[in-house]
Amino acid sequence: MNDYIVRATAANSQIRAFAITSKNMVEDARQDHGTSPVITAALGRLLSAAAMMGTMMKGKKDLLTIQIQCGGPAQGMTVTAGSDGYVKGFPKVADVMLPLNSKGKLDVGGALGLGVMSVIKDMGLKEPYVGQIALQTGEIAEDLTYYFATSEQIPSAVGLGVLVNPDQTVKQAGGFIIQLMPFTQDEIIDKLEKKIAEIASVTEMLEQGNTPEQILEIILGEFGLEITDTVETGFRCDCSKERVSRALATLSRKDLDEIIKDGESIEVKCQFCNRAYEFTVEDLKKLYGGKIWIRDL
Repeated sequence: MNDYIVRATAANSQIRAFAITSKNMVEDARQDHGTSPVITAALGRLLSAAAMMGTMMKGKKDLLTIQIQCGGPAQGMTVTAGSDGYVKGFPKVADVMLPLNSKGKLDVGGALGLGVMSVIKDMGLKEPYVGQIALQTGEIAEDLTYYFATSEQIPSAVGLGVLVNPDQTVKQAGGFIIQLMPFTQDEIIDKLEKKIAEIASVTEMLEQGNTPEQILEIILGEFGLEITDTVETGFRCDCSKERVSRALATLSRKDLDEIIKDGESIEVKCQFCNRAYEFTVEDLKKLYGGKIWIRDL
C-alpha cells in the first residue's frame, strides 16, 4: 500500500485534522542513509510530521523545512517538505546506538538531548517565516505540540510513531495532527482532551491495522468527522547532477584548480538521499565556462 495523508474536519469545522501512514517513506529514508533503529525512529517521526505540515501550505512552490540542532549523540537532522505531500531529509549522525529507554522504547529523546527546533516556511515572500523553540522532550511529537502552541498560537495534539523490526527494517510508521480553530467551544475542547488522553499510541493503532482514516475516526468519530482530501506522500529527493554542479561552482577557483590538478574524477553525494554523482576532470573544467566566482581565495 502506498503512503498517504488524509485531511479532515470535525465538530462543524471547529477541529481540523491530518493523519498519515508513512512506512514506505521511512523505510526509503532508512535505506538511503543506513540509519540505526533509534535514528530511523527519530528521522521517521520528523519526516511524517513535516509531510503533514507541508500539506497545510497553500502555494505549489511553498516549502517547509524543520531543522533540529541538538547536543545529544544524533547532533541534529533536517527535513524539507513541499505542499504536494512529498518530503526528504537527513540525519547528521546516522548510526547512533542507544539502549532502550525506561519504557522499553527506542530512546529518541536520549538521542537528541537538549537542543533547538526551527520551523522555516518559504512561501515566496522576501523573507521566510521562522519559528523556533527549545526542545521540550526530544520525542518530537511533544516538541511539535509545543511549537504549534507557542509559535503559531494553534492548540494542537501531535502523535507520531515508528516501529522497527528486529532486522532494523521499518514495520510501521505514521501519525496525526489535531488542531483547534480559534472559535472552538470549550465543551468540544474538554471532550477532545479527554479522548486524546484515552487513545492508544500511534504504533499500537497502526499495528492493529488501522488506516489514517480509521485513526481519525477513533479520535474524532464522535465529533462528526469529515474526510476532505487524500494526498499521496513519500520520500522523494529532487537532486540532479546539474544541481550538484551548481554547488561545486561555488568553490573558490583555488580549490577547483587543486581538484582538477589531481587528475582524478570526484564523487559528490547529495545530503538528502545519499545519491552519488561522478564528475570527471573534463566535467570540472567545464565549470569554468561562464562561472561567476563567489569567492577567490
